[in-house]
Amino acid sequence: QVQLVESGGGLVQAGGSLRLSCAASGRTFSIYAMGWFRQAPGKEREFVATFTWSDGITNYADSVKGRFTISRDNAENTVYLQMNSLKSQDTAVYCCATATRYYTTYTRLGSYRYWGQGTQVTVSS
Repeated sequence: QVQLVESGGGLVQAGGSLRLSCAASGRTFSIYAMGWFRQAPGKEREFVATFTWSDGITNYADSVKGRFTISRDNAENTVYLQMNSLKSQDTAVYCCATATRYYTTYTRLGSYRYWGQGTQVTVSS
């Protein structure tokens, strides 16, 4: 198993920044990719960003491109999500997840096996 712990959420004004962290432990050698997803009240969980372990390829949802950056600390098995120019529409619970096998895409929920508990991000307008 892989355990995931997110941190870094909070309340921020529109236009501000936050950095989320997701620390992985356990069978981290089995990780193929780590991703961030979010779920706003009354909405389905949606893809935000992903980082492929083997080659460092990143992918972003159109709604966050140019504003969010996903990165990895190899030594700490930690993935970060730097969120800039935040908008009220970014308000959601943000969860990180790990994929433990190869997929052609890591933008789908079904590609991920382990999930963190989530951290709340609230952007006030």
